[in-house]
Amino acid sequence: MKPRIEIAEEKKLVGNRRRMCLSGDKTSELWKIFMPKRKEINNNLTTDLISMQVYEPSYFNPFNPEKEFEKWAAVEVNDFTNVPSEMEIYTLPKGMYAVFKHKGSSADNSTFQYIFTSWLPDSEYELDNRPHFEILGDKYINGSIDSEEEIWIPVKYKN
Repeated sequence: MKPRIEIAEEKKLVGNRRRMCLSGDKTSELWKIFMPKRKEINNNLTTDLISMQVYEPSYFNPFNPEKEFEKWAAVEVNDFTNVPSEMEIYTLPKGMYAVFKHKGSSADNSTFQYIFTSWLPDSEYELDNRPHFEILGDKYINGSIDSEEEIWIPVKYKN
């Protein structure tokens, strides 16, 4: 599984966020809050959904599934006018990403295991301190083994 390396432009996101940890995953609760209100966002750039994780710089060293991070359910917009009540804004900075295509249920973490235990250590890249995100596009089907999504991992060249 070889990723494509891409420079993502800055993205303006509108959505909901929640602090959580992997061992106490509350992703489904977050999306249940976001999805009914997403139709109130009237300046979407695409129909894609964005699932984003914002980690502290030391989150992965050492890795601990009890460590908290910020999870977002969002969409990309062209500007921050008319943000629905109870939603927040986030500006995702421009940067280099390794983009992986994941096929299968989002509960299947084999792609993430491959990225962090095989591909990243053997590559010319290391993690960069920017948000990680997934693009849930037209081929995304929640809970389905036929689902497809893109996993965007922030990278920089190793020193």
